[in-house]
Amino acid sequence: MSPSAKIAALPCGRRAKWFVLAFWLVLLVVAVPLAGKLADVEDNEASSWLPGNAESTQVLEAQRGFFPVDTAQAVVVYERDGGITAADKAVAVRDAAAFADAPHVAGVVVGPQVSADGKAMQTVVPVDIGTGGWEDLQPAVDSLRATASDGSLGMATYVTGPAGIGADQAEAFAGIDGTLLFATVTVVIVLLLLTYRSPVLWLLPLFSAGAALMVAEAVIYLLAKYAGLTVNAQSAGILIVLVLGAGTDYALLITARYREELRNHRDRHEAMAFALHRAGPAILASSATVVASMLCLLVAEMNSTRGLGPVCAIGVLVALAAMLTLLPAILVIAGRWIFWPVRPAYGTPEPTRSGRWAHVGGWIGRRPRKVWTGTALALAVCSLGLISLDATGLTAAGTFTGKPDSVTGQQVLAAHFPGGTGSPLTVVSDAGGAERVRVTTAATQGVAGATDVIVKNGEAIFQATLADPPDSDAAKATVDRVRDAVHAIPGADAQVGGNTAVQLDAGRAAAHDNKVIIPLVLVVVMLILAALLRAVVAPLVLIGTVVLSFTAALGVSAFVFAHVFHFEGQDQAFPLFVFVFLVALGIDYNIFLMTRVREESVHRGTREGAVAGLAATGGVITSAGLILASTFAVLGTLPVVGFAEIGFAVALGVLLDTLVVRSVLVTALTIDLDRHMWWPSRLGTRAAAGEHRTQAAPQAPGP
Repeated sequence: MSPSAKIAALPCGRRAKWFVLAFWLVLLVVAVPLAGKLADVEDNEASSWLPGNAESTQVLEAQRGFFPVDTAQAVVVYERDGGITAADKAVAVRDAAAFADAPHVAGVVVGPQVSADGKAMQTVVPVDIGTGGWEDLQPAVDSLRATASDGSLGMATYVTGPAGIGADQAEAFAGIDGTLLFATVTVVIVLLLLTYRSPVLWLLPLFSAGAALMVAEAVIYLLAKYAGLTVNAQSAGILIVLVLGAGTDYALLITARYREELRNHRDRHEAMAFALHRAGPAILASSATVVASMLCLLVAEMNSTRGLGPVCAIGVLVALAAMLTLLPAILVIAGRWIFWPVRPAYGTPEPTRSGRWAHVGGWIGRRPRKVWTGTALALAVCSLGLISLDATGLTAAGTFTGKPDSVTGQQVLAAHFPGGTGSPLTVVSDAGGAERVRVTTAATQGVAGATDVIVKNGEAIFQATLADPPDSDAAKATVDRVRDAVHAIPGADAQVGGNTAVQLDAGRAAAHDNKVIIPLVLVVVMLILAALLRAVVAPLVLIGTVVLSFTAALGVSAFVFAHVFHFEGQDQAFPLFVFVFLVALGIDYNIFLMTRVREESVHRGTREGAVAGLAATGGVITSAGLILASTFAVLGTLPVVGFAEIGFAVALGVLLDTLVVRSVLVTALTIDLDRHMWWPSRLGTRAAAGEHRTQAAPQAPGP
């Protein structure tokens, strides 16, 4: 037995299987309590999402020198179509006094101020953010809303501004972990039942995937608490979907190969050892592509994107460890009966050899060039939907799938007050040049006015109201004009921040990340494929098909978002996230297929090997793709447009890759290219595809 075969056999030995099970049970006893604390170390403060070196991030840090606590402005808006009355103003004055005494309010309450048209009022309330990010905003904003609506004399009341929007975002993300976990587990159970058609077999992959999730969350909790790893609501939510989805995929592949080998071996321990030895390299390569792709995110400028990389990489590594140790051990412990009612008996034929995918492979083999050119053209047509892609960022209103109170309030505020009211620019500078900076800012086109300067410890700060809505392109252009103007003042060291500046800097950082990370991921995945397949042509072909699959999925998604769901656009990081997940996960299925095709090609030749590989892997890969697509589609259950778009696009891309690209396009290209697919390896330089086949001794079918 080769060294690699001995290593593969370790988890399923006659005594080792019990040690593996005991190890994981002990690990779970330790991990489950720690996993439950992951939400306690989530960092949802603005700085954990922003580019670390951006000017707006530096302004956020500078603000802490002027105010004892971090604050976010809540704008309480009152509206009466018939005009504000004296009694209405008295109510607003009373509310302002109540706001000032509220425990969550830190600073001076400004207002009420009546609009120029006399139909609305606004009161600006600085809310203590605390240390919990937006989660600490929600109780404070709920209190403001209750106070404003109580005794409002029929006026419409809203709480908006950065604090109001942040509180509604916190509500949208409330219970995200539990919601995603419940929905994902439900989807996985249903699909495993349909895949295995067994009342008990599904329990083992689900238990293994659940154990992987608990251990991954515990590891991430410890790293976040003691090693400075950044975790936020976004990365914690995606972790659940990724670990359960990828873990179940690996489980399906191992279980399918094990079931196949049970027909070739009397002893189930030998069958599992052989299954791990043959399927293990493909699963290792698959996980390596995901982990390497996720670690490429470490070069991102956006803190939220950079933090997502190691979180997902840890999740996939733990899922890999569970599926290569825990799952084989419990499958062997359970025995053949676990496959009931269709037990794979020794010596029985493998049904995939003559099943549906064998017929598909035979059909492709009769006209491979027409099949792959037609498929590629169809995917190219789908890619035309990229014309509808608008990944320039989402406004506050476009962030939610519904219309929460803060969004309506922002629209009312914009209708009666200058567009940037409630979300001003924040300008910091040296005290000596502060007044020149303030005058210059106030005189800049697009600025409606500026507050007085506050000086402390040789530094100064003030705020400037924008004339345009804070999330508009016009407001972002104003930020650039103000920055150009104040940066030109000698010795002032002025910096411009605020919500609009944050959006501008985040968009530019996301654009940088797209340009840097996407090529980097392609190179890394290409190298892994080349090492696995020992070829150059095959990796190039596979990368090309995955990129085509990505553009097709993105094109269809963009068209659907614009013309069916009527979303206003996409977040700047949307293309990057979809690309990384689709390339990292989509290449998995090509790896599973092509490693099997290569194995079969050694004995059959490439053309027959491609058909045999598709027949052997078609069913399990399709099931894996359906499960992974469904788990990502669960993200669409959240009332947040960014998550819904990522979930839809990744799910669509996985389905395209599973049902079309891997099964049709890649198979047809492999058959058409024949032995040249494996150049420059020996398998690709043979004079005839079938030469080896005439010399090799017959062997039992492999995975």
